Amino acid sequence: MPTRQRALIVEALTLLALIVAPFVLPQLGFTPTTINRILIWGLVGIGFDLLFGFTGLLSFGQAAFFGTGGMFAAYLLTQTSFDNTIAATLAGTIVAGVVGYLIGLLALRRTGIYFAMITVAIAEVFFFLEFNPLSAYTGGENGLPGVPPPNLKLGFTSFTFDSNWAMYGFFAFWYFVGIVIALRIVRSPVGLLLRAIRDNPLRAQALGHDVHHYKHTVFVVAAMYAGFGGSLLGMLQGFMPPDAFMFHTSGEIVMQTAIGGAGWLFGPLLGATVWLFLSDFFQTTLNLGATWKLVLGIVFVLLVVFLRHGLVGAIVALYRLARPRSHSASPSTRPSADAPATAPNGAKAEAEATAAAARARRKPTRSSTGPILQVQGLSKRYGGLMANSDIDFSVNHGEIRGIIGPNGAGKSTFFKMLTCEVKPSSGKIIFDGRDITGMRVADACQLGLTKSYQINQLFDRLTVRQNLAIAALGELRGKFRLDLLKSLPKVRGLDSQVEDTAALVHLSSRLDTPVSELAYGEKRRLEIGLALATSPSLLLLDEPLAGMSPQERVETVALLKSIAAGRTMIVIDHDMDALFELVGKVTVLQEGRLLVEGTPEEIRNNPEVQEAYLGGIHDEAEVQ
Repeated sequence: MPTRQRALIVEALTLLALIVAPFVLPQLGFTPTTINRILIWGLVGIGFDLLFGFTGLLSFGQAAFFGTGGMFAAYLLTQTSFDNTIAATLAGTIVAGVVGYLIGLLALRRTGIYFAMITVAIAEVFFFLEFNPLSAYTGGENGLPGVPPPNLKLGFTSFTFDSNWAMYGFFAFWYFVGIVIALRIVRSPVGLLLRAIRDNPLRAQALGHDVHHYKHTVFVVAAMYAGFGGSLLGMLQGFMPPDAFMFHTSGEIVMQTAIGGAGWLFGPLLGATVWLFLSDFFQTTLNLGATWKLVLGIVFVLLVVFLRHGLVGAIVALYRLARPRSHSASPSTRPSADAPATAPNGAKAEAEATAAAARARRKPTRSSTGPILQVQGLSKRYGGLMANSDIDFSVNHGEIRGIIGPNGAGKSTFFKMLTCEVKPSSGKIIFDGRDITGMRVADACQLGLTKSYQINQLFDRLTVRQNLAIAALGELRGKFRLDLLKSLPKVRGLDSQVEDTAALVHLSSRLDTPVSELAYGEKRRLEIGLALATSPSLLLLDEPLAGMSPQERVETVALLKSIAAGRTMIVIDHDMDALFELVGKVTVLQEGRLLVEGTPEEIRNNPEVQEAYLGGIHDEAEVQ
């Protein structure tokens, strides 16, 4: 089924569920007020899921935006003559977004647990501000009473949604709008890059993407969703409560998303349904008193332990198990994991043409002759250790250069400096006539300098197609673009670049396979494919043959030869026979210094190289 049709089915089923809910949920014991609260928490959770489920940023500070948006809208509606609730809600959303932007400037300087702790501190700061310095505007511990119910003013007439079910229609409409916008974001180029950041932010950056700005974007989006939900809460309750700023509000958002399932968008809604229903059930039906929090906490722990991907994840897993077996390829029809897929004879010419097109695709350079890369006096010091010392090095356009050296020679550090992953302690790097010393890795990739990694750095939770698309988007869109609502298939040239690259690395038949299901040799080819999909003018390969079987090495050397045609490459590898077969010139490093350079034959017969690799063995033989 085409992607567009699948997208419309999701929206249609969501709309149908919202229409049916008020007829079904009351039969299950849900009160109208609880149903409306579920919609509000589900709406806030959509933004949090974009932040956490899709980008991997765990924030405990959503209460700050929830309260800020709600309080600003409530202030307009209760303390001024402003009476348009929709306009007030949008104003609260914008204010929450501005606050999110400012806080993101600080919080996103750190990652992991440090980012989470900063958001906790920010939430506490906002709670203090609401209760003390700003109490004249927020009502302090009393909140802001008198918030009017939602209304719709059309100029010639107006509608007021002052009953529970009328409010449901109002809230359901905005939930539908919120989920449609979120689905558009997830299906956009930005949505794919958010998942790349979640899985492997360093690799996403090395493929030419400005990771920090994409994180900041989704942080603001999540803040706006929270602010919008906070504004609706005031209208539902008739007053804006002060506990909107409290830490337990952020905690409930996190727990509801965990129960429902992060990374599905609908998880927070399902989680809020379970959370609020159980809260009401334990308090009103079972009359547990204060004990209800303890019981609900135990239920939460059990759900998270036994449903690691939440309720939505469990439902999806059951659906996949129930699907007919014919939907998946049988073992006999799957391509061999040990050999690259080959095209049938009738398609051989087409496959060769595709591969030729992929080989020819590379970023333009200022010149086509002379050195493309020049290194002068490059050194890197880690405390008292010199990883590299005073290296002079140059590579010409169209050259295939090999770099060898014993373990600890500084090859990997040298490569990291060339691609701007590591800043040199001294020296200069000139690429295509530009001084790129100290440049960021994403900027170097945008110029056409890209590398593959010794240890696979892939996006394991995504498919082969998505992995290659992430790499190709860096070239096609630049390092940062806010095409949040643009459909991924509408990116011009994306499909052809992905398919051409897949053909070049013999993964055409595996494009829709999750990376986690690939064999090791296929993952190595994909690792090279990610670098190729950026259309590099200079490609660096860090031990492309590492960990391969003899047969895989033969196939990969043949692959590298086809890639090398018309391309400038630098290759590090310990398999000197394979390397000497591929390159035209070899540079040898020893103890962080340049030892010697020459043709493969000259290097093979060089006494200094033999001493560097074999001197210790000869010394031991003489002693014995």
